Amino acid sequence: MAMSTKSGGGPVADINITPLIDIMLVLLVIFMITAPLVQHDIKIDLPQPSNVKPPENPPAPHTLFIQADGTMTWDNVPISNIDLQAQFATIGAKPLDQQPQVHIKATDETQYNYLAEVMSEARRYNVQKIGFEK
Repeated sequence: MAMSTKSGGGPVADINITPLIDIMLVLLVIFMITAPLVQHDIKIDLPQPSNVKPPENPPAPHTLFIQADGTMTWDNVPISNIDLQAQFATIGAKPLDQQPQVHIKATDETQYNYLAEVMSEARRYNVQKIGFEK
């Protein structure tokens, strides 16, 4: 313990931090020496850019909104299942680069089976560009 010049005569409550600093400096030197040895190269096969150009005038995307009770709207117009199948048939008949995107929105209360039915119909008619929105 450290010596006190006070006339109190009791033990000194100060902590001697010199050993703590010595240990921290030794650990710092050890980490500075071992850290460069631990690093090693990782080879990553990154994808290369392709020469495929995006279409200059892409078709306008369509939005399909599915409500909680299963009713649907296509670009803010109510649509039935038969009309939706006709829309999917029209889109699916086009080549992939000319297909418009179909954005599907659903409420939080919409049951999954409504969404699954729409996705299976889209797949049946070869609609490839489907996205989901919140």
